[in-house]
Amino acid sequence: MTKTATKSPQLKSLSDYIQERFDEFSRSQKDVARYIVDHLDEAAFLTAEELARRASTSSSTVVRFSQALGFEGYPELQQAAIEEYRATIAAASSNGGALFSFDHSELEGSLSADYANLEETARKLTPEQVDASVSALATAQRIVIVGVDQMAFFASYLRHTLSLLDIRAEIVASTGGESLQRLGRIDENTLVITLSAGRAHPLLLRAMKLALHRGARTLAISDATMSEVGEHAELTLYFSSNSPSFTRSNTALMALVQALAHGLYARDEAAHKDRIRAYKLK
Repeated sequence: MTKTATKSPQLKSLSDYIQERFDEFSRSQKDVARYIVDHLDEAAFLTAEELARRASTSSSTVVRFSQALGFEGYPELQQAAIEEYRATIAAASSNGGALFSFDHSELEGSLSADYANLEETARKLTPEQVDASVSALATAQRIVIVGVDQMAFFASYLRHTLSLLDIRAEIVASTGGESLQRLGRIDENTLVITLSAGRAHPLLLRAMKLALHRGARTLAISDATMSEVGEHAELTLYFSSNSPSFTRSNTALMALVQALAHGLYARDEAAHKDRIRAYKLK
């Protein structure tokens, strides 16, 4: 059987090679690609079945994805992931070392992952991205925040932090009638914000495409550097969600929401100071 890849992925890092080839993959293979790129420290030590489960696909898709990259099978892809991960750890150690050793408890492992998520998020965000997002929030006449399942909580929390600064926002958290009515009122004066983790919910894609059709501004906040929603967004903000536990880490997402709120507050601290003091938040 002829391999689909003619260039050895070993000539560069696995993550770089995957991102170069990303547009060639099927939808299910893209789910695997996104997970490996954004969760390399996990993917390096997962079986094909475990990786498939976390990427919401099948183990056969993981194998086909490995072969599409030019590997004989998943073990060879996993070895490339291990080598890139080791190189990343070595670089981190040369810059001061890790916060926790490899021989740590479950609590330390979880805290260490959250610490790394904050660092990774800070590294991948640029001041220009954050400033543009804060400016969009500050100048929008209407804000609609779309977040379903676990992201509904963070949509609600973002709305709460905005309300403390006297900025009103609406939430779309389901495909119910009232939520769809909010989407139906999107116009060129609206800022649509989508929150996603893992594969984007169809409602988020629907909201983003509708916003583009109506001429609204769009901001995607996602844990995937190659997010489906981000492909349609004017502005994008990335957060890292690696976790050794049974659920994704949301520490960096919470920090990002806090950072956006602080950015808005700092734009006109004098105007907000009395209001914040009245709430006795600090």
